[in-house]
Amino acid sequence: MTTADNASEAPAEPTGVAAQDWATASADPQYRNAVVDLLGALAYGELAAFERLAEDAKLAPTLADKAELAKMASAEFHHFEQLRDRLTEIGAEPTDAMQPFVAALDGFHRQTAPSDWLEGLVKAYVGDSIASDFYREVAARLDKDSRLLVLGVLDDTGHASFAVERYARRSTPTRAWGPTRPVGTAVDG
Repeated sequence: MTTADNASEAPAEPTGVAAQDWATASADPQYRNAVVDLLGALAYGELAAFERLAEDAKLAPTLADKAELAKMASAEFHHFEQLRDRLTEIGAEPTDAMQPFVAALDGFHRQTAPSDWLEGLVKAYVGDSIASDFYREVAARLDKDSRLLVLGVLDDTGHASFAVERYARRSTPTRAWGPTRPVGTAVDG
């Protein structure tokens, strides 16, 4: 509820491109290319998240954990399909749109490979949180149609609460500060 005390906190009405639909905004070729790049990066990120979660499921200590990770992997693949289909719909070849981001994302995952299941959960939780925050900021500046798609694929798959709960349940006192190696490596580059 907006009051005199919090009026400045109310979200501003979209302006510029953010107030347009795809058909109008994409008339600018530079904007269209930028959105194709964004959707390509997101699509490959979702495909990589699917692969990562499917691999993590193999290492899960319980059948319930394995099933939960498989469910999350399935949600990530569905997000990938939505992005792939949108790229096709707007006349872009999905694999061409994703290709420029493969080396960077795969390199990140190689450099931050977890040494155990808990490190994998923490890495995914931190990495996904940072990426989601970034993409949400970008989405605010997109045309209405692209913004809705991006925000839709950023919907929580339950991974954050799963990771926090499992880490709290399985961590030992010596790991009180968590597995900092993947996080530190990811941040320090």
